[in-house]
Amino acid sequence: MIAAVSTVDGVLLVDVEEEVVLGPGTELPLGEAPTVALPRVVASAQSGATIVAVVDRRPPLAISHDAGETWREAGGGLPAGFAVAIADDDPDRMLYAARNRLYVSANGGVFWRGLTFELPDVVAVAWIE
Repeated sequence: MIAAVSTVDGVLLVDVEEEVVLGPGTELPLGEAPTVALPRVVASAQSGATIVAVVDRRPPLAISHDAGETWREAGGGLPAGFAVAIADDDPDRMLYAARNRLYVSANGGVFWRGLTFELPDVVAVAWIE
């Protein structure tokens, strides 16, 4: 599972499974962020009917599995966030970016695992593999 992470110092490629920074990337593959009718939205991502929104409050995530009709709170233990990505081929695989740390979920945002390294301030994230 490879992610592209846009930071204030440029784009980095990260192997999420091995928890290593692979090196510089060229650009972040950006999809169009869905329109989310929630207050204080920082970032959002969508894969099929699953939408994840980073919100400026605690907990920092709102997740919908029905295209935004209903929402549940998630990420109670996560710090404030700046970006989120959902894998196109697996909407349960999510990537969440705090200021300089990445967190990954393989079960639709129920449980999150923090990656061990720190990055320059994160601007955006995307799955590339």
